[in-house]
Formats: sequence, structure tokens, C-alpha cells
Amino acid sequence: MNVIGFKEARCRNCYKCVRNCDVKAITVKDSQAYIMDDRCILCGHCLEVCPQNAKTFISDLDRVKSYLKKKVPVICSIAPAYLGALSEIPPGQIITALKKLGFTAVHETAEGAAYITNEYKKLLEQHSMDNIITTCCPSANDLIEIYYPALVKFMAPVVSPMIAHGKLLKKQYGSEAKIVFLGPCIAKKREAQNDERTKGYIDAVINFPEFLNWVKEEGISLNDLPFTTPDNPNPEVNRLYPITSGVLSSVLASQSGTDSYRKFYVHGIKNCIELCESMTRGEVHGCFIELNICNGGCIKGPLSETNGISRFQIKLDMEESIPKHPTSPSNLLALSSEELKKNFYDHSPKDKIPSEEQISAILKKIGKTKKEDMLNCGACGYASCRDKAIAVYQGKAELTMCIPYMHERALSLSNLILDNTPNIIIIVDADMHILEFSKAAQSYFNTTCEKAKAMYLYEFIDHSDFQEVLDTHVPILGKRVIYEDTGLATLQNIVYMKEQNYVLGIFQDISAEEEKNKQAYKVKVETIEMAQKVIDKQMLVAQEIAGLLGETTAETKVTLTKLRDTILYDGNLSEKR
Repeated sequence: MNVIGFKEARCRNCYKCVRNCDVKAITVKDSQAYIMDDRCILCGHCLEVCPQNAKTFISDLDRVKSYLKKKVPVICSIAPAYLGALSEIPPGQIITALKKLGFTAVHETAEGAAYITNEYKKLLEQHSMDNIITTCCPSANDLIEIYYPALVKFMAPVVSPMIAHGKLLKKQYGSEAKIVFLGPCIAKKREAQNDERTKGYIDAVINFPEFLNWVKEEGISLNDLPFTTPDNPNPEVNRLYPITSGVLSSVLASQSGTDSYRKFYVHGIKNCIELCESMTRGEVHGCFIELNICNGGCIKGPLSETNGISRFQIKLDMEESIPKHPTSPSNLLALSSEELKKNFYDHSPKDKIPSEEQISAILKKIGKTKKEDMLNCGACGYASCRDKAIAVYQGKAELTMCIPYMHERALSLSNLILDNTPNIIIIVDADMHILEFSKAAQSYFNTTCEKAKAMYLYEFIDHSDFQEVLDTHVPILGKRVIYEDTGLATLQNIVYMKEQNYVLGIFQDISAEEEKNKQAYKVKVETIEMAQKVIDKQMLVAQEIAGLLGETTAETKVTLTKLRDTILYDGNLSEKR
């Protein structure tokens, strides 16, 4: 089951998600970003930084609403982060609102956190581990299991407060009850529904913004609601779990004696990675470490609703308002240590590592053959050109993600076209100032590109067609224009460039064609004149022949008549008479 979805049509080659993914769990294929589920720790940074809102949290809200329509208990486990993330709304009114939405009961997840605190206390007392890393944050757990598997041995073998609470509520309300977790975390959804070790105890996960929108849709006015207390015993200090040092505070408040572990907390993904690197090098020993991927803890989760309230203010307010009293041991009898156990494993992906020759071959394809070519600008999302080349080899990245390379390539292709096309290419802005002037244009107008770019189009030619296209946005295509002063004949296509508000003119030199047409026309005229002379001469000859034929015909008639008469009358012409 996916947790983060992508809208493919809105991903626009910006690579911002890759740049902001500290574990590089995003691959790019055909210019489209995709999350690699087996590498993603669900920190939610890609959701927060995506400028196109191409990434979305896949909601369980419809499922929750369908549960509420059935005749089964639907219990809300609300993360203690609500005391800070929704601090503008009194807690009692939030509980009332949830019950108005149809929940059978509302329990604070801090109730489950009390059990986890107790397990951590036991681990500290046993002192069987060199280091103990808290395992409340599923994103931190994924970071270690996927990227730092050598540290798995330091992970506290205990479920998270959410899972502990789900088990507790299933016992209390029956296995048919539906348990819904409400909080600010994305990773909780994978932990609840995709992790075979913890699957089946939380039936749905929703977040604070979804809750507030749901309340609004139902027309519930939070400010007008009475106060209701949660349905759980007071979890006391365990309500501090969502703030930095909250786990440490809970453990310290619950200890009856002391232990030899040094205790500190780390929050923020970069700091967590730095700690893991240090521990991998064997630099940390004898420590109990509270680890949280989100800066400031769960109160600044990716789906929190703090309305701009400082995490420092929230932390101070919660520490001031929540007394550091331990949970009564009598409230910790429902779940055994065995039920709260969770084993962690090496889940690291086994990527193929390219050879130096293969890395060099990939770098060569994007013009990086020398040390000075390695800009390591990070625009692609990778820290170095070498890292990016390795990602290309592993199928996680594309060559075209190198922005400096693509920029140079675009410029070189553009210059190549402008320098080699036989056509005159001119681009002007709305003021008719020349922006581009091809090499052919420089030759025909006898000037340099630099000089042309300092001038206006009307200083070279009549710019009225360009102005018309700029004003009307209607292209002029296939227009023949002859410049008499230079003898240049052109076939012109002039178009409007909407996004830039520029006008592009492409002139094809048809001077030679025009000269050929002139010569062909001249030949036609001369041929017609010659034909006319021949016709005229033939007419004269015909007339002369006709005249001669008329005379000879008359003479012939007389002669033949006489010959006939001679034959008929034997020369005795008197008989004829």
C-alpha cells in the first residue's frame, strides 16, 4: 500500500524533491519523479517542498467514515502532539469534536507511550546493550534498517507507542473494534498497514489537517463545544513524547534509581544521519539516545497543523503545562514485555556499484572529462557529479538531470542552429529591440551580432509586419518581400512567441529563385516574340502564295477550257457556236 502518491502530469523536471531527499529515495525516469518504496523513510520532505503539489498523502479518511457507519466500536487514538500542534483549540473541545464525528471513544496515544517508557526503563536497568536507540519514530527506524543496518543491534527491541496503544485498545474493546490513529506523521501509516511485524493493530491513519477539514465539512463549530476528557487514565509525563527530549523526560521521571547510560536526544534528519555515521565509525558508546527524524519532534511532523507557531514555543508551553509525574504501575498491567517486543533487521537494498571506468564513461557522456568539469553544484539533487553518475548507473537518475550540462547543450544547439542555418533568423522583443541575429542575417545586412543586438529592427528593415504580429498574435506565413536596396528577395514567416512576448522572424533567401524566375520569364517573352514574327512572316507568305495561286488558277482554267473544246470539236469552233 502506497503512502505518498504522485500526479505525473504535474511533475516538471525541477528535481526539488531529489535535492531535498536526504536519503535519495526518489528516482527519475522519463523526466518523472517516483518514490522508491524500499528506500523511502517517509520523512515527508518531498510533500513539503514540491512546488507543483505533485505529491500527495494517500488518505484513509473515507475508510474511517465507512467504519463509523458500521455497528462496531471505532476508537480514536490521538497522538499527544495534538496538545501542541492544535494548541489554539482547547484539548477538551477536540475530544468532544471527535465524539460528535461518531467515534465510540477517544484515547490519548500517550497511554501506550507509558508502556514503552516502562520497557525502556527495563532495558536501562538490564544494561545488556552498548547503546540504546529509541524506536518510537518509524522514520528513524527505517533510516537505520535501510541505510545503517550495522546499528540495528542498538535499536531498542520495542514497538512504538502507537502500536502498543493499538494492542491495548484491541484488548479493551475487542478484536472487532476499529482503531484509528490521529496524528501528524506520514510514516505511521506504513508502520500500521505495511509492516508485517506490527500490522493489524491500527486499522486506519488520519492526520490533523484531515480532522480539521472533516469538522468543517460537518459544520461543527469547535469554539461552541463543551469540554470532554479523554477515555484513558492520565498518562502523566508521557504526554511529552512528541517534543524533543520528551522520551528522556518520561524515562527519567519513571526511574527509581540511576543507571550508567549517558542520555541525549537528536532530532532532524541531517543530525540523525550524522549520528548514525558517527556510531558506524564506533565513536559512541554507553548512550541512551532519543532519535526523531522531524526537527522539533512530532509536533513539527509533516502533517502537523501549527499555523506558524514556533516549535520552541510549543515545547516550552507543553513542558510547563505537563507535570513530570510517572504513570502509576497499576495502569501498566494489560500488556506484557513479550507483547511489546519488536525485532529489527537489515533491510538495506543491495545496489550494484559501478567500476571507475563505468563512472568515467557516464561522466564523459555529459562532458565531464576533467577535474574542473566536476562542478558538484547539487542542482540535480546529488552532492557530487560522481554520486549522480553512480545513481545513473543504478537506474535512479537520468543524464539529463545535469542542469549545467543541459544549459550548455541548449546554448550550443541554439548557437549551432543560428550559425549554420542559411535562413535569416531575427528575434525581437515588444520594443522591436533585436535579441537574436543569425549568422546569415549578419552576412546579408553586413553587420555583427553584437552590433545588431544593440539596435532596433526598424534600423534595418521595415518592421511593420513584426509589429502587426506582436499586436494581433496572428502569424504571417509565406509572404514574399523584396528589399530593392540590397536586391534581397525573401520568403518570410513571422510568428508570435507567447511565453516570452517576443516575435520570431525566419526569412528564406529566394533571390536566386527570383533571378531564375526572371530569366525564365525573359526567355518566355523572347520566345513569344520570335513566335509572333514567324507567324507574321507565315501570314505574308500565305498571302503571296494565295495571290500567285489566284493568277495561275485563272490561266490554267482558260488553257484547259481551250484544250477541251479542241478535243470536242476537232478545232471546228463554228459547231460550237
